[in-house]
Amino acid sequence: MKGIMQTAPKTELSVFDSTCIIVGIIIGAGIYETAPMVAGCMGSWTGTLGIWLVGGLLALAGALCYAELATTYPLEGGDYVYLSRAYGGFAGYIFGWSQLVVIRPGDIAMMAFIFSRYAQQLNAPFAHSGTIYAAGVIVVLTGVNILGVKQGKWTQNFLTVVKAAGLLSIVAVGLLAKGSGQTSSAPGGLTMGGFELALILVLFTFGGWNEMAYVAAEVKRPEKNIVRALVIGTTAVTALYLLVNGTFVYVLGYAKMAGSEAVAVDTVAAVFPEIAGRAISVLICISTLGAVNGLVFTGSRISYAMGSEHAVFRVLGRWNERCGTPVWALLFQGCLSLAIVLLAGSFIDTILYTAPVVWVFFLATSLSVFVLRRKEPQTLRPYKVTGYPVTTIIFCACCIFMFYNCVSYALANKPKGLIVSSGFLLAGLFVYVLTNIRSSAQRREG
Repeated sequence: MKGIMQTAPKTELSVFDSTCIIVGIIIGAGIYETAPMVAGCMGSWTGTLGIWLVGGLLALAGALCYAELATTYPLEGGDYVYLSRAYGGFAGYIFGWSQLVVIRPGDIAMMAFIFSRYAQQLNAPFAHSGTIYAAGVIVVLTGVNILGVKQGKWTQNFLTVVKAAGLLSIVAVGLLAKGSGQTSSAPGGLTMGGFELALILVLFTFGGWNEMAYVAAEVKRPEKNIVRALVIGTTAVTALYLLVNGTFVYVLGYAKMAGSEAVAVDTVAAVFPEIAGRAISVLICISTLGAVNGLVFTGSRISYAMGSEHAVFRVLGRWNERCGTPVWALLFQGCLSLAIVLLAGSFIDTILYTAPVVWVFFLATSLSVFVLRRKEPQTLRPYKVTGYPVTTIIFCACCIFMFYNCVSYALANKPKGLIVSSGFLLAGLFVYVLTNIRSSAQRREG
């Protein structure tokens, strides 16, 4: 591995930097898009707030599992490292492959599309403005992260503080409103199918709490600060989501919230109707910029870790000494994301396409807590999962539940997505087998 890497990552991320990565990635546009749908699924305002609290607690359970793994193995790559150590190189490779060619570029493109949609509401000077906005965001933020870790983290910190302040401003506006007094009005009752879809949407909106693990090698005092960042970040987002959903219910009433197509705009318009639309568009643009920057920052570290150990991706495993970043991994990731934007030209719904794969890896990683404790009992663990083994079992059960329901929902509604995801994974398997055959042949010849 040392022969591949030109230099190594430096520990430049503080607790605040690390927390901003987590919060900045989690809070994208999801809370603005999914809140009404979740409310409609749950059948009451109490159920709505309850499911957001459940989502936060499940995310925290997962974060505690990752905290043990990340403090025990403070290396770049997160799940790639844990899966490789627990189950062998193939498991890590398949995770890295799926992130490299399916999940990460799709997530970056999806957030870029959401940014472009709201940016066009502010200003659309010419045809194809949306595609240009989306592509431009990817190019600019990839460039910022290539320049250095400081540039990437400062950008992330600024955008995260602004977007968190924006959510709190919505809560503040809600306090100025009189309130509808209609919180008990419900268009329908809770159904099992509704609960399942609500949980899928809520946990999607909490997605990103695990991103800290990918940059563990760059965190100062990782044995303490990784746990702090994961817990603080996940807890802070849970509190923000509960406050914002409570504000939506208070201002609009449950029924109007569940039926809203622009819930944040409708909420702000109750007090400031003249500026609501533009103000929320600006806030969502900032939120998506923070999510894109965080995904670019952390995603490149997965590619870097994969390139450090697999010769076929060797160029991605080079850490540029002058910039202090994995330049080639950033460029490759940016090009794939850009290709999706340019080829698709519209918003891409990646939730159902990628969710089954994501939850399989979440399950495998959480199970690796058990596997690695048994496999490597002598390894120092600065932090052990609070509430072990119950906490880990609960999160594993959540992963199984989510995988089953994501697959069931996708088969019933968008089966092509599963076929595409499966095709990419099979392609990764083919590449792995082919490269290992070549490596074996070279070793025999040598």
